[in-house]
Amino acid sequence: MTTPLKPIDGDWFQFRDLGEGITLITEPHVIPFLRCNIWHIRGRGLDLMVDTGLGVSSLHAASRHLFGQRVAALATHVHLDHVGSHHEFAECWCHRLEADALTHANPDGTLADFDLNEVNIEVPGYQTGGPALTALPTPDYDLSAWEIKQATVTRRLEEGDTIDLGNRHFEVLHLPGHSPGSIGLWEARSGTLFSGDAIYDGPLIDDLHHSDRAAYARTMERLLGLPVSVVHAGHDPSFGRARLRELVRAYLGKLEGLDGTAGG
Repeated sequence: MTTPLKPIDGDWFQFRDLGEGITLITEPHVIPFLRCNIWHIRGRGLDLMVDTGLGVSSLHAASRHLFGQRVAALATHVHLDHVGSHHEFAECWCHRLEADALTHANPDGTLADFDLNEVNIEVPGYQTGGPALTALPTPDYDLSAWEIKQATVTRRLEEGDTIDLGNRHFEVLHLPGHSPGSIGLWEARSGTLFSGDAIYDGPLIDDLHHSDRAAYARTMERLLGLPVSVVHAGHDPSFGRARLRELVRAYLGKLEGLDGTAGG
């Protein structure tokens, strides 16, 4: 029998100022498997919200104190744990290959019946059984009312596009494998990469219905040659270049063990 969830005593989101205009926003009462890192990047002319979490509570309202005059929500990919609050933002960006999925969002269920034991997902290193939340944002929150809401995509991104924040410039890197339209944001000046789920310091997922291991191997080879200083990823803690190379080589080694499709 499932234990009823209790409402939180405090705020749904946690904020951590990393300096240089970057804030990490997390949802501590979402299970780690679905707890994405939400990144706010402050710019002189434009703020960027990289991914928006599960959408259980209003990200826009909770983060308003961070915003400049203009803010855009960018999806590194459109899995449900990364785009839950995109509909709250007037400017909404993602790769063109996944834009239709965000525009015509059609969730398969609600959080009331979302039990990863039933979804048949097993990821070593993450607890994937049980409910998606460990608490409720408010006492009257209705889990059955949750859904991924349709968002209006205002910019369809491509490989090589430039995102100009006024004082910072990021290049869009198309990093498929985890999903067809996965992207990263690369700032060459500082060696900063926002990688989404293309790579993070945890169990990488490459067996979804639209994942592509051959494409993932090419993405990893590309990341291996990137002169990274820091990676701010879609899940788990940030890391540097040495750890990036370890993670890439571990993944490519795993593929070699499975079917010999990737080199070291």
